Amino acid sequence: MTSSVPASSLDPAVAARLKRSADGLVPAIAQQYDTGEVLMLGWMDDEALHRTLTTGRCTYFSRSRQEYWVKGDTSGHVQHVRSVALDCDADTVLVKVDQVGAACHTGARTCFDNDVLLDK
Repeated sequence: MTSSVPASSLDPAVAARLKRSADGLVPAIAQQYDTGEVLMLGWMDDEALHRTLTTGRCTYFSRSRQEYWVKGDTSGHVQHVRSVALDCDADTVLVKVDQVGAACHTGARTCFDNDVLLDK
């Protein structure tokens, strides 16, 4: 049986640290690098993280389409990577980006603007 997902070139030391979900993914938070604004949450597997680290553009794995997508390839709303970090448990990736245009698929700047549950 052959896999449709290519073998990843992610640094083995980084791959060994990652704590993935049952489907092999880690959540990836995109944050505007200069303002700290939280823009969106996507999902990455080892290959998506490798591509993000090596291309300077955010690559995510679509759970619904089961394919990779580079933010901005169809919309023009590109995320230029400024830094990438793992959280203390190595189960979440923080990608600080320079966002061009909207981050949300709805056309909003951030995915967290429209449904605020509490704002003190």
